[in-house]
Amino acid sequence: MTAMGAHQDAAGGSARGWLWWGRRRSAVLDVGLGLVSALECGLEGVGFAGDAGLPVPVGVLFGLVAGSVLTLRRRWPIVVVLVSIATTPAEMGFLMGLVGLYTLAASEVPRRITALLAGMSSAAVFLVTVVRMRQEMQQAEGFDPSGWYILLLSLVLTLGLNAPPLLLGLYVGARRRLMESLRERADSLEQELSLLADRAEERAQWARQEERTRIAREMHDVVAHRVSLMVVHAAALQAVALKDPQKAVRNAALVGDMGRQALTELRGMLGVLREEAPAEGPEPVPLAAVGRAAAAAAAEAASEDGPCLDALEELVEQSRLAGVVVELAVLGESRRYAAEVERTAYRVVQEALTNVHKHAAGARVVVRLAHREAEVAMQVENGPSDAGAADAQLPSGGNGLVGMRERVNRLGGVFVSGPTDAGGFRVSAVLPTVREAVA
Repeated sequence: MTAMGAHQDAAGGSARGWLWWGRRRSAVLDVGLGLVSALECGLEGVGFAGDAGLPVPVGVLFGLVAGSVLTLRRRWPIVVVLVSIATTPAEMGFLMGLVGLYTLAASEVPRRITALLAGMSSAAVFLVTVVRMRQEMQQAEGFDPSGWYILLLSLVLTLGLNAPPLLLGLYVGARRRLMESLRERADSLEQELSLLADRAEERAQWARQEERTRIAREMHDVVAHRVSLMVVHAAALQAVALKDPQKAVRNAALVGDMGRQALTELRGMLGVLREEAPAEGPEPVPLAAVGRAAAAAAAEAASEDGPCLDALEELVEQSRLAGVVVELAVLGESRRYAAEVERTAYRVVQEALTNVHKHAAGARVVVRLAHREAEVAMQVENGPSDAGAADAQLPSGGNGLVGMRERVNRLGGVFVSGPTDAGGFRVSAVLPTVREAVA
């Protein structure tokens, strides 16, 4: 039974009733020590009664009461040491003195009080030893009781009795406090790790949501424009199939080309998503990695068809072939920008033209691109829809403008959209640029 466990029991035992022991074996140990100490002090009380001229039963009773105080060592260690000091002149309480000093040093009593009581106990033992040895040597022949021998021997005996239990108690108390601090630190670290795990889970959830949004945006931007053009060309093909077979053949060829391009882009994106899945093993690929791969695949797939500012003329031409009157105006010196900037600018114009096909059939469109010193600006403005033009009845999910705004805001740009006074619609975006060196 260590003092660490003893004092932990004493610290938590007060809430369990008048008994201060937390465990039964602690109570058994203390009661056993108290009985042994009481028996020792009772036997030593016989000699004390004879020296003091008291009746023997009184001396024995005094010894039994004084020795039984050791039972209180966990609750009141100071009282035990004080009783031990008080019984030292009567030459009783040897076990009580040793165990009392150990318990006092190992307890949470302030160190100045421990030092004071330890000094008092040592002084009492030293004085009693000096007096007793002087009396014994006076009765012996050939010894000088006034020499330094008595003092030195008394000092050695005092240190031998008091120093070991005191030092052991200090060591056990320090070890107990160290273990408690380590336990508290471990609990604190466990709480911090739990908080970090919760935050990591929240960040992972946020990242998964962001990647889902990014994948949806890439799918929408890559596929929606070409599919919209295919629907427009299919409607034109249906209208001219009997009147102008040659034009119908050209429209059919355009529909086929656009369908193949859309399938190529979609196949590239889905192919990368499959490649990111592990061939073996139960652990799934994080959605964030899949989303980044999908975005990269979309960019790579789109790059084959010119997802950059240099391909705007081709993009506009595709809308012209679908029957839309589109004017392209480029202002400023054309130059290369970061790939993400050019791709975002291209997607904004592409989605704006897609919305024209969906919602403003037959309207005139003006596409403006301005190269400025530290930014690139684009604007797609269409006039009112031609009431005589056939509506292609393209479905709309309402995600086009949202996707454009997200793309522009992610690069720190400005996005504005809304109806014009003439009854049309305008989409404008300004992107900050980082110029790239052209090899």
